Amino acid sequence: MMQLPKILLSWSGGKDSAWALRILREQQQFEVVALVTTINQHFRRVAIHGYREDLLDRQAEATGLPLWKVDLPFPCSNADYEARMAIVLQRAVREGLHGMAFGDLFLEEIRTYRLKQLEGTWLAAIFPVWGIPTDELAQTMVAAGLRAHLTCVDPRVLDRSFAGRIYDAALLNELPATVDPCGERGEFHTFAFAGPMFSGSIAVRPAEVIERDGFVYAELLPIPNDADA
Repeated sequence: MMQLPKILLSWSGGKDSAWALRILREQQQFEVVALVTTINQHFRRVAIHGYREDLLDRQAEATGLPLWKVDLPFPCSNADYEARMAIVLQRAVREGLHGMAFGDLFLEEIRTYRLKQLEGTWLAAIFPVWGIPTDELAQTMVAAGLRAHLTCVDPRVLDRSFAGRIYDAALLNELPATVDPCGERGEFHTFAFAGPMFSGSIAVRPAEVIERDGFVYAELLPIPNDADA
């Protein structure tokens, strides 16, 4: 059997990166060998999305993939970010990997930035969900059983009451027309807890909602497994 080119997947833990993993596994053009996630090293939370590191660990276990964690200082400048990511890319080159996949959907400036990051590394940039209309993509993900909690909401464009809610058909129907159905412009960020890319669901419950740095965050607490109780 021919060996597939081995790649990393940029993993925020949100619905789009989770769906990118599903697509990559379905298409069987590449083998995802690890997930790369940036973490606020001070608070031990996933950068931007704001959920706890232990929930990230549970996600990775449910995908069956190892994590390459990238600790970011707080606050983190773009130069800091790029320096830490350069170390990851150097490791990928040393280990003979083919490239890195991203769950970006349509923002050209983000795609251009990714390509610039990989320039000169010989690593390929792969965009498995790029260009899929986001209304279609949202419906497809939900219909396939992907479920996620909204962990971060931009209250300038989406009411804070959406923080902590489950990304499902009911939520999609209630989103304002001005909000992208996948939140690609930063209207909201998510934590995926169930779907066909996982061996099982990650049991969590939303708790307190707080406002920080102009964004509204919903705390997610892990529900212990019976074995943990």
